[in-house]
Amino acid sequence: MGKPPIASGALEPWAGDLRALAAHPNTVCKLSGMVTEADLAAWTVEDLRPYADVVLEAFGPDRLMFGSDWPVCGLAATYAQVLDAAQELVGSPDRRIFETTATRVYDL
Repeated sequence: MGKPPIASGALEPWAGDLRALAAHPNTVCKLSGMVTEADLAAWTVEDLRPYADVVLEAFGPDRLMFGSDWPVCGLAATYAQVLDAAQELVGSPDRRIFETTATRVYDL
């Protein structure tokens, strides 16, 4: 996700830059690294939501894949907390985001 400025609450210029990147059909994005860009001790899923919404809208589930950012995420959350937050942010455990996109991109 390119290190969105979650702790500051700013969306721009990050969102505009991310949308410009997403305009290239050969790009994908990893739904990752959010908790360590938020307030490490007090982040909430709602703090992450505007940034997840931008990547979901810009890339769509066919060009978006989950990434835990483990072990770095451990500075702010457990792997399970990161996974739960990501599933809540996308509204369901969308197989495309949590399996299919990565399988295609990494040719697994």
